Amino acid sequence: MPDHTPDKDDEAAMGLRKIIHVDMDAFFASVEQRDNPELRGKPVAVGGSGGRGVVAAASYEARKFGVKSAMPSVTAKRLCPDLIFVRHRFDAYKEASRQIRAVFEHHTPHVEPLSLDEAYLDVTEDRLGIGSATRIADLIRQEIRAKTQLTASAGVSYNKFLAKLASDQNKPDGVCVIRPGQGADFVAGLPIRRFHGVGPKAEEKMKRLGIETGADLAAKDIEFLRANFGSFADYLFRAARGIDLRPVSAHRVRKSVGGERTFSEDISSGAMLRETLENIIDIVWERIENAKARGRTVTLKMKYTDFQTMTRSKSVTHWVESKEEVGKLGRELLEEALPLPMPIRLMGLTLSNLDHGDAKEPEKDSAQLSLL
Repeated sequence: MPDHTPDKDDEAAMGLRKIIHVDMDAFFASVEQRDNPELRGKPVAVGGSGGRGVVAAASYEARKFGVKSAMPSVTAKRLCPDLIFVRHRFDAYKEASRQIRAVFEHHTPHVEPLSLDEAYLDVTEDRLGIGSATRIADLIRQEIRAKTQLTASAGVSYNKFLAKLASDQNKPDGVCVIRPGQGADFVAGLPIRRFHGVGPKAEEKMKRLGIETGADLAAKDIEFLRANFGSFADYLFRAARGIDLRPVSAHRVRKSVGGERTFSEDISSGAMLRETLENIIDIVWERIENAKARGRTVTLKMKYTDFQTMTRSKSVTHWVESKEEVGKLGRELLEEALPLPMPIRLMGLTLSNLDHGDAKEPEKDSAQLSLL
């Protein structure tokens, strides 16, 4: 079991990388509880409460009843009759996210945001010369709490995959450290559902194949995994051994701006898909505004329960510069795809063929289709 105490000498042994994954605790719901004292300590869901509503985020008090993000609101209300629904306030979440990002950049310029509420940080060389990644993670969490009155959890390790697993280990408001030499053993003891990208249907399939833990997965050779999981196999093979060579990419040039959501339960209902798409449009537009980007291609991505991915795209000859047009194109793509041949476990939307404000209007024939 990884230990959770700082040790500068041990962290120095991490070699080339010291990675922290910071994940805010129930971010949207926590912001609502912070700003409205009447909601504190109560089960809260951000999202629509109507018949077609979907939970965008749930407080920890709500999660105790089984309420999860992407769950139909009627199901959530049945599980938790006292559940309080609030509409999302993206301006408030965006402002809190700006404050959190400033805390990250106080310690390192190497910050790779994944969303408004989580990011990877490479602190191999930190700005304050602290040296201990675990100490830096503790300081970051303290600074976030002081500036935003919100709590964060952190994972510390020597690669991104392990750091992300670790940040979920002691939620909420916790830290977990996976040191060099501990990665494979840590992964071996995890239930397969903890692996990023493994949803309920995949878990069910893996259990039928005798795979219930990371150790079971590591026992399967690559040929077996490719025969059963296709292109997902290479990721599973590396993950089962705690291997991840991806760097923290702080300043990469964006080819697209988007967002996606993995569902806690597979969905196929047209009404639920439409409601979920509306939530994704809101999130994606915030990211487009943050990036000061405009583009000409909108792409809808859906991953089926059998891991096959479907993408549909629409390109226009002018710059797409409004949330309304991004939404319109996304809705058209979804309607063209309905009815779905099987339930999906993930939906995403991106804007690509980007211009960041310093380019001339592109020629009509210069468009390139950029898929998720």
